[in-house]
Amino acid sequence: MKINAIAIVSAAALFAGCAGNNDQSQTAGTDTGLAADIKHHIAVLANGSLLGRKPFSVGEKKTISYIASEYKKLGLEPGNNGSYFQEVPMVEIASTADDFKVNGKTTLDLKPGVDFVASTRREQDTISLKNSPLVFAGFGVVAPEFNWNDYKGLDVKGKTVIVLVNDPGFKAPEKLFKGDTMSYYGRWTYKYEEAARQGAAGVIIVHQTEPASYGWQVIQNSFTGSKLYLQQADKHMNRCKIEGWISEQAATKLLASAGITGNIRDYARRKDFKAVQLGSSVSLSVKNTLKYSKSNNVIGIFKGSERPDETILYTAHWDHFGIGKPDAKGDSIYNGAVDNASGVAAILAVAKKFAQQKDKPKRSIVFLAVTAEEQGLLGSEYYATHPIYPLNKTVANLNIDALSDFGETSNFSITGKGQNDLDDYVIKFTKAKGWDVIGDENPGSGSYYRSDHFNFAKVGVPALDLHNGAKSIQRGEEFGKEKLKEYNDQRYHQPSDEYSDAMDTRGMAQTADLMYKLGVQLSGETTFPGWKKGSEFKAVRDKMIGK
Repeated sequence: MKINAIAIVSAAALFAGCAGNNDQSQTAGTDTGLAADIKHHIAVLANGSLLGRKPFSVGEKKTISYIASEYKKLGLEPGNNGSYFQEVPMVEIASTADDFKVNGKTTLDLKPGVDFVASTRREQDTISLKNSPLVFAGFGVVAPEFNWNDYKGLDVKGKTVIVLVNDPGFKAPEKLFKGDTMSYYGRWTYKYEEAARQGAAGVIIVHQTEPASYGWQVIQNSFTGSKLYLQQADKHMNRCKIEGWISEQAATKLLASAGITGNIRDYARRKDFKAVQLGSSVSLSVKNTLKYSKSNNVIGIFKGSERPDETILYTAHWDHFGIGKPDAKGDSIYNGAVDNASGVAAILAVAKKFAQQKDKPKRSIVFLAVTAEEQGLLGSEYYATHPIYPLNKTVANLNIDALSDFGETSNFSITGKGQNDLDDYVIKFTKAKGWDVIGDENPGSGSYYRSDHFNFAKVGVPALDLHNGAKSIQRGEEFGKEKLKEYNDQRYHQPSDEYSDAMDTRGMAQTADLMYKLGVQLSGETTFPGWKKGSEFKAVRDKMIGK
């Protein structure tokens, strides 16, 4: 998608005044100007005219044009050789599955979108499983460092594996893996990758709400319809034919036919666990519509005055789910106000603060709004593997994703707290104000692997993902926890995540201000923050910068 200067100007004109004067609700306490800027940008980015900000859509064109116009207005230079855009080549695969037919020890006829969801990454018109034997492979994990191998002695070629979400450590009666803190082995992306490495024809994950950290409706909304993938030379033929999820209710019936009853997680984490041939097979066909195109990351830079080759990288994903399944009110636009208009709004507000500085930062400050996070962190993966600025001179990645909209808090949450030195900066800034810093409030959800900072961590760049916490300054911690639960249950990845005049963006402003202060601090230093001892990302970074 080629974007020119005319489109940028048009977008700026289109959205001028879109937010109206809705910022009067913000009261003194934190930086009210910052809170007002964030609220204005959310009102624009979550507006229905952007059609849910899905890549490849008219909504993308409007969204990235708006972001680029704001960069230009603030004085950021184009970040990619004279362009504000980095093209990200992707393929969109719209899959339509027929019934999931099980025959053998048990007979089931499961309905797509109700009992299961299924898709494929393979770039073919039709993909089919025909009488593929079903195997229960526990958690679907091969983890040598934890002495765990669910595929030991198992040949799954031509077969379809049924695996559990999360990893063996979650709510285990004894310490396994990282306990309730999800390892990457618990992430659904890993389950698909490992099944493909094992040569399985299909892989189906059993959904359970607590270990997944979200309800079945999130699967129904997020894993259906068209999906985007980075283009690959082999057209994804190295992946399983079918990737999908099955509801716990349907999975319970299927597993019971092979004598697996009761707590299936306890069954799968027994020390003597061996994969179970279910005595049944599945037949399933998926028809695909393929579309090849290019989405865009949006990148701008304030060049450093002394060490311009060293960069501090702010990121937030601009995309959401577009138009999808209507909710009970008939609303089908997935506006993504919190997720993640709030993050883009925050980095734009931070950029404004840098623009207003009297002295230029000594290191370069880069702002990167990435595409297709909701499709598997694709935009950040593409940048991390095709960096515009050298990774060994990238000081840090400061990522903002889904800030809470219930006002100021006296605590803040760092996803994956304890991984790198950036935590120490945040703790120093918050301690001065009497605020607390905590780790993941829900470590079993695998949040560290669910936003764009993870792709920078994987390539060794110290990465921080910071959120406002639950301790509401005005109304207390219980109120904050209720609001977080309400968002997760009623708005996360649903059409109801939309802009409202009642949004209190002062907590978002607190987080953005902390990220700004961190950028200022890093930009004036000559040292590089690193990973803490024991982090799995330390060796990559040390090698990168020649330690």
